[in-house]
Amino acid sequence: MSLPLLLFFQTLTEPAIFARETSCDCHAPHEKLTITQARRGTPVDRPVRVYADGIFDLFHSGHARALMQAKNLFPNTYLIVGVCSDELTHKYKGFTVMTEHERYEALRHCRYVDEVLRDAPWTLTPEFLEKHKIDFVAHDDIPYSSAGSEDVYKHIKEAGMFVPTQRTEGISTSDIITRIVRDYDVYARRNLQRGYTAKELNVSYINEKKYRLQNQVDRMKEKVRTVEEKSKHFVYRVEEKSHDLIQKWEEKSREFIGNFLELFGPDGTWKQVFQERSGRMLSYALSPRESPCNSPPRELSPLRSPSPPSPPARWHNARPSPPTSPKGASASISSMSEGDEDEK
Repeated sequence: MSLPLLLFFQTLTEPAIFARETSCDCHAPHEKLTITQARRGTPVDRPVRVYADGIFDLFHSGHARALMQAKNLFPNTYLIVGVCSDELTHKYKGFTVMTEHERYEALRHCRYVDEVLRDAPWTLTPEFLEKHKIDFVAHDDIPYSSAGSEDVYKHIKEAGMFVPTQRTEGISTSDIITRIVRDYDVYARRNLQRGYTAKELNVSYINEKKYRLQNQVDRMKEKVRTVEEKSKHFVYRVEEKSHDLIQKWEEKSREFIGNFLELFGPDGTWKQVFQERSGRMLSYALSPRESPCNSPPRELSPLRSPSPPSPPARWHNARPSPPTSPKGASASISSMSEGDEDEK
């Protein structure tokens, strides 16, 4: 396995090594390179050693992207990252959130870093560059004024050893600290709720009580919101069920009305049945069935004499009694017709 491939796998599986304080591990002849030569992939016997330094407090994606650019400047790059100590940083820049050891470890676990140089110098001297066999220095091109200099990388640029990288907009350590300071009350309340003491957070007794009261109020608000959401969900379900019931009721109502009209409407089935039954009853009343012709005649009893014939009377003076049945009505009509024929 080639050395670049071996270094690649080590970068992915193991943290970066710490640089030795005595000398560099590079034993190949170290000739001065130009940027053009390095970009062509020469020399072939060793990687191009690129140095990038910084504070790297609250290590974030902007730091990682800058180191990614430095790692990919040349086809075969060995990236050394220098991290300044707390003493130098507090002296020239200001107080840090993370300690120097935390910052060292953060850099060691970045995939683009091959070597971490602890307690890096604030200003790079020729002796330092020679000691660590550094070919090029990578940093953003904005002049970095510090330690009484307008640009601490000015002499590196003049020597042709400076390679610029691009800053990532919208993210920086100062931006992160600004967010924390702006929302200090929110983070203090959150940490109090998670079990930190007021002393650990440097919070006064009055502010502690205020934050705890605000946390209780927020919990009550959250409960109210939860109840409101559940109530809205319940009302929505009731409305949905009501809509379904109304729709089914309308369908059943239309079906009932249709069936009623089909049965009792102007052309309904019930009217046809009623007309058929009425016709049969009327025809039966007007045309009763005749008595059987083969029935034996009634014989007079010998003990009873025949009644004397009734005197004739005109039919129009007689007042017959009203028939009590359809058969009686038919018989009376027949007798009236026979009387007329006798008169004629």
